[in-house]
Amino acid sequence: MTSSIKQELLRGLPSINDLLACGAVAGWLGEHPRELVTLCLRDAVEEIREHILNDTGGRCGAMHTGADYVLQIAAEKLTCRTAPHICGAINATGIILHTALGRAVWAESVVDSMTDELKGYVTLAIDRQTGKRSDRDLRVEYMLTELTGAEAATVVNNNAAATMLVLAALAKGKEVIVSRGQLVEIGGSFRLPDVMAESGAQLVEVGATNRTHPRDYAGAINMKTGALLRVHPSNYRISGFTREVTLAEMSEIAGEQGVMLIDDLGAGSLVSLEKFGLPHEPTVRESIEAGADVVLFSADKLIGASQGGVIVGRRDLIARIRKHPLARAMRADKSCLMVLERTLQMFRDPEKLAELHPTYRMLAADDAVLKTRAEKLAGAITAGRVEVCQGLGYLGSGSLPTHGLPTWVVKVSLPDIPAARAAEQLRTDDACVFTRIEDERIVMDARTITDDQIEPIAAAFARQFG
Repeated sequence: MTSSIKQELLRGLPSINDLLACGAVAGWLGEHPRELVTLCLRDAVEEIREHILNDTGGRCGAMHTGADYVLQIAAEKLTCRTAPHICGAINATGIILHTALGRAVWAESVVDSMTDELKGYVTLAIDRQTGKRSDRDLRVEYMLTELTGAEAATVVNNNAAATMLVLAALAKGKEVIVSRGQLVEIGGSFRLPDVMAESGAQLVEVGATNRTHPRDYAGAINMKTGALLRVHPSNYRISGFTREVTLAEMSEIAGEQGVMLIDDLGAGSLVSLEKFGLPHEPTVRESIEAGADVVLFSADKLIGASQGGVIVGRRDLIARIRKHPLARAMRADKSCLMVLERTLQMFRDPEKLAELHPTYRMLAADDAVLKTRAEKLAGAITAGRVEVCQGLGYLGSGSLPTHGLPTWVVKVSLPDIPAARAAEQLRTDDACVFTRIEDERIVMDARTITDDQIEPIAAAFARQFG
């Protein structure tokens, strides 16, 4: 496209004032602030201007400079700016704790119990008996100590914050001994050595990547030692010729030498996972009983509440943690604590978890139920070639990374559409369906969808590929 043609097209673009005078825009102005509407119009004009200037193949024409076309682009931008960007989604990936999709699904009873209360004030940090200000942690501490056997508890906004706060409050300026095999990196390049450096504690590595012995810990303790730190490998596994020191062994060493023992459990299970067909994960209570002075773990993984980092342990140490300046910067808000308290109530009766708690309901799903659900979904999809077969899903969010969950999946082949493009169309559909791709086929796992979601998924396929 020649420069003169581009200039002619640019001159044909309507002015913002002319666009504001259009009938369609008058309707927008009745619902939205003038400043927002004007911003969307300017963005639309600028986008078209850039397309014209960068057009080397003559794809832009007079139709792209008309008011109707500009308004079409502006309307899309207005919708994008006014519609919530965090919205409901259907998780058909088979990953139960999908970090990008908000991790754990909150229990319906928890959400229902909060709906009316969140419309007004709540008793976040006040004692109802005295009417005086009190620590917000007390709203959940009673449940955490009951379920874990710890003396006290506090909550911050995530487990990474919990790690930073514990080290800063209890071990600043001191050495903290960690096995080389536990120097983890989690999402977002969050590395334990970096966190320790920022906290003011000094990392002391012991053992080898695959083998650490009790004598390694004992030999590293000196007058500068502040704590022994065990980091449970929630998001990775080292197999083969390995040796790791048990928490009980570490507790014995720490007790003999008079140093603290900190246990970072990561996912932090409150119940035995074997009953759900999963490998054993150390529970928080087991850590406390093994002698850990402080235990920290996530609230939004195996507990299934909102994002949070829970710290439990000795009363005197929790008091020091609460008084640290970082505690205020990292504290949890009212919605986090409300969801956590109500979710923790469910763990009083582990036998009912599979009935009441979405995460454990998915884990406990019967093979026959999963197969039937997959067959119903396959029967409802009319686009492409559809197949029902066995597959594997995962707990997700770094929990039990090597343990697959046997399941039933629906695979859809769309010969005329690349699988990546089809997956994008399903994500951007009104139903917002997230899938995975295997061998150029769309794959949907029956474990992470509900029966009520079969119809919306089928409708999305019909709209996009019917």
